Amino acid sequence: MSDKDRVIIFDTTLRDGEQSPGCSMNLGEKLRIAEILAGMGVDVIEAGFPITSEGDFEAVSAIASTVKGTVICGLSRATKGDIDRAAEALKPAERKRIHTFLSTSPLHMKYKLQMEPDDVHDAMVASIKHARQHTDDVEWSPEDGSRTEHDFLCRCVESAITAGAGTINIPDTVGYAIPTEFASLIEMLMNRVPNIDKAVISVHCHNDLGLGVANSLAAVAVGARQIECTINGIGERAGNAAMEEIVMALKTRADVMPYHTGIDTTQIMKASRFLSGITGLAVQPNKAIVGANAFAHESGIHQDGVLKNAETYEIMTPESVGLTKSNIVLGKHSGRHAFRERARDLGYDLGDNALQSAFKRFKDLADLKKEMFDEDIIALIDDQVVGDDDTIQLVSLEVKCGTVHNPPNASMTLKISGSECSYDATGDGPVDAAFNCIKALMPHEANLQLYQVHAVTQGTDAQAEVSVRLEEGGRTVNGMAADTDTLVASCRAYIMALNKLLVKRQKNRAGRAFGLAISLSA
Repeated sequence: MSDKDRVIIFDTTLRDGEQSPGCSMNLGEKLRIAEILAGMGVDVIEAGFPITSEGDFEAVSAIASTVKGTVICGLSRATKGDIDRAAEALKPAERKRIHTFLSTSPLHMKYKLQMEPDDVHDAMVASIKHARQHTDDVEWSPEDGSRTEHDFLCRCVESAITAGAGTINIPDTVGYAIPTEFASLIEMLMNRVPNIDKAVISVHCHNDLGLGVANSLAAVAVGARQIECTINGIGERAGNAAMEEIVMALKTRADVMPYHTGIDTTQIMKASRFLSGITGLAVQPNKAIVGANAFAHESGIHQDGVLKNAETYEIMTPESVGLTKSNIVLGKHSGRHAFRERARDLGYDLGDNALQSAFKRFKDLADLKKEMFDEDIIALIDDQVVGDDDTIQLVSLEVKCGTVHNPPNASMTLKISGSECSYDATGDGPVDAAFNCIKALMPHEANLQLYQVHAVTQGTDAQAEVSVRLEEGGRTVNGMAADTDTLVASCRAYIMALNKLLVKRQKNRAGRAFGLAISLSA
């Protein structure tokens, strides 16, 4: 295949993806995600929006300093202050890009910007020229591009390329377009903008109508050569186009879409699992490519066909996305080496300390369960993401419930900032009693928006995986934990969410202080 058939993968998990409710990540988590993305062969990593907070600036700067082999990108509005801040954060990068944007739809210009089209056009040109003073690699996006008037969009795109933008990204910001319509929009630009051949056309599609991936692929068919996407499709509202779906669609249907990416697809499951573990946002079982049921066959007819020839009902192999089968049966007598190798097969390359901790938990779990499944190993490794340096840690939990103990009673000890404290509480049920202990020991005003339990594997000895979502003052956080004891998993998930909430509070305070400092210096 020629270079003209190469599709650039622009991953925005760390920027747009992090804007998904509850999906904020700390610096270490962002660095690890960036390293995974680079290892997969992602062409451009949008590491953050440096002007928004000191934390975002530090994350972009750290990724720019440590992650090699890919373009590191920072987002900015069409202002000198934003652009200069992005440029400063990107300084250490061996290859860097500034991505600047400005709304162009009549709705956004009138109500959001309160600017006339000519003023928007001139501000856009000025921002690109300023960004070019910092780097030769500049991308420009007309926000709400899919609802922008065609004549004005063509004018802006032509001027943006003339000003020095090497990539023009057309966002379907609110997920409004349908594939035929969006393809026509890209085709219109390819035909009407005289200097369009001097830039790479990119698309950034949201999933509000469930069409993010379809719109992206439709755009590629008519000339777009960069797709902006996220792992697991996370992002604002209904999310972004899912990177794994785009990449595997291009790979699987090369017969009708003769385009290729540089992505090592065998790393897909590793990326998906790691992101799910650190965000606490579980992947729905029927999610394409990375869902637990993606390669499961319940129907007898399907099972029979797969046994005779997998291609009867599988259009891609599990191995192609990083799922492997193992002949090694792990149990309580298994050694560290076998466990490490199995973890590697599942996409986890654990360091010595992480291996030691995970192996200990594995042995403890193996003592409780008759059979150990891959899903058990995945759950315990993902659950290990909760660090030893978290502000709140569960030390002990005892619950009395049933017909004799009514109302249920919970006794809990937490370690908070290094000091242990205990509390007894009752509740409407055992979970409610345990959560009341947490609320008493760590007072907060957060509302419980979601409490969800599912079994990791079959059997009465299965681990329970619990998801918790908390909301406080417009801030949303997720927590996820797994344990053979549902109550323990519930408390650990709640505590994980609380720890994230504490981090978010600190970030918001720092962001406000940073914003005040910026405004005072302006």
